[in-house]
Amino acid sequence: MELDPRYVRKADFYKPLSNGVVKCRLCPWGCVLRPGQRGFCGVRENRGGELYTLNYGLVTALNVDPVEKKPLFHYYPGSPIVSISTVGCNFKCPWCQNYTISQYPPERVVGDYMEPEDVIKYMKHVRVPFLAFTYNEPIIWYEFVHETAKLAKREGFRNVLVTNGHICPEPLEELVKYIDAVNVDIKSFRSETYLKVIRGRLEPVLEATRLMRERGVHVETTYLVVPGVNDDLEEFKRLVRWQVEELGPDAPLHISRFYPMYKYIDRESTPVSVMESMWRVARELGLNYVYMGNVPGHRGENTYCPSCGRPVIKRFGFWITEWNLTRNNECKYCGAKVAIVGERWREGGLSLFL
Repeated sequence: MELDPRYVRKADFYKPLSNGVVKCRLCPWGCVLRPGQRGFCGVRENRGGELYTLNYGLVTALNVDPVEKKPLFHYYPGSPIVSISTVGCNFKCPWCQNYTISQYPPERVVGDYMEPEDVIKYMKHVRVPFLAFTYNEPIIWYEFVHETAKLAKREGFRNVLVTNGHICPEPLEELVKYIDAVNVDIKSFRSETYLKVIRGRLEPVLEATRLMRERGVHVETTYLVVPGVNDDLEEFKRLVRWQVEELGPDAPLHISRFYPMYKYIDRESTPVSVMESMWRVARELGLNYVYMGNVPGHRGENTYCPSCGRPVIKRFGFWITEWNLTRNNECKYCGAKVAIVGERWREGGLSLFL
């Protein structure tokens, strides 16, 4: 399928070299490309000695989700959020659940063309003031994400990134001005796993996560537990200690269950017992808000008061089933403050998702 020329735009953050060669400066891969070559992400191409993005305005999904699906449990709980995606990724995770958009070239996917203004119009139409760039990696959609997030902020809306965090400091500093909350998917806490399995680098991810926290962005992290890849308890303990030290004890951590997918279709799902051990360890090591994902109905989905230990938010999957906080996000049992950004969503309720 021929690429729609509307998707092709001059890229930001690259450096021209000699003989028509360019170096991309968006993510830590720093791809050096001769004319006609595409970057590791599959959506940035050297055309005549200049770098172009091939997915500007290419929208592969546009949905209204609960914010808990991102997952964000401590950011305006229960809110609907417009969720939008494109094509491409700067990682090669062999278990990716969205591989048909993250690993396929733009010519192979079916999508619609939208301008940033069209996204804002849609948000107004569905009356949802939150926008998430999600499903595939938003960093490689940089130009469109940046412009759309900027327009959304002007309208008083709030922007969310669901990201692998594999981005260089300079473009992140520019983008973070318009981002309110983020969930960073930390794939492993071993550099070797990042390089050999995920095809990325760990340290830039940690640096980007720290930077976003320092710039005032609400940060939550996800750790998908893949058996035989990153389920070692000592490795996980190092991640938890890093998060306590660098992001603080109130930064939520989502321990997510792996299900067979893509190139790992023959693997077993994560044993719930392994996740329960990690859940307990993370709490023992000082994190106040630890969650188990992809295990609907488990008590690890609930938010517990860090002071008295009582459940202040009970959940089933993405849905809130019980709310024991005051309007000021204080525990109704002991009065302790619970680290929630914003109030619970009260307009529309579940009807927006039915």
